[in-house]
Amino acid sequence: MLKVKNINTYYGKVHALKNVTIHLAQGEIVALIGANGAGKTTILNTLSGVIPARTGSIQFLGEPVETLPPDRIVKIGISQVPEGRQVFKGMTVADNLELGAYLRFRSREPREQIRQDMRHMYELFPRLEERKKQMAGTLSGGEQQMLAIGRALMARPRLLLLDEPSMGLAPLVVQEIFGVIERLRRDEGTTILLVEQNARAALKMADRGYVLETGKVILEGAAAELLENPEVQRAYLGKEKKEIWER
Repeated sequence: MLKVKNINTYYGKVHALKNVTIHLAQGEIVALIGANGAGKTTILNTLSGVIPARTGSIQFLGEPVETLPPDRIVKIGISQVPEGRQVFKGMTVADNLELGAYLRFRSREPREQIRQDMRHMYELFPRLEERKKQMAGTLSGGEQQMLAIGRALMARPRLLLLDEPSMGLAPLVVQEIFGVIERLRRDEGTTILLVEQNARAALKMADRGYVLETGKVILEGAAAELLENPEVQRAYLGKEKKEIWER
């Protein structure tokens, strides 16, 4: 589904991604793990067109997309859930979800199909239906994360880019959100590229993973193999980290 080859991305003169090559097959969950500043979020922002790659190629469903603007990338089937949720706090839950379908409204897609997808979001996240007339800024962190995921799904993506979905959330809420992520892949065939601070949980959920360090992919493989890799265990899955994550 996605082929990324030798992309190089810069923030001004700072070389953030260095010849990064990754791929995703249809229906996979692939995890990106690494320390803060390793380039994980930059990969997602590059794929969604927010920060274009300076060199390299990105193919989605066999078509080049590295020069497309963000709205076109959403339209062809890639949606991103940004780090920190970034919901529209002064708008209601329902309005936030409708904005996720903005390009579908513009293309004059039948309103009933969009309303049906709204109902599906409320089925995935029942708390959003309870709060659909509530301002997004008054929601809890977990509810805002649910809303951010629902808003991205309203664009009907083939590929969902998830950036730190568990950040700052209580363990029970994290379990609920991870359950929805697994359901999206299992029941709806959504392909997911996951950036997650909880590396152990991400690799347990994923099919494959990539380890990043200072803008480079230094290791890749099946998720189960990465979980058993001594270097990955030492750097990202150490005993202290495990105890913190499993509290």
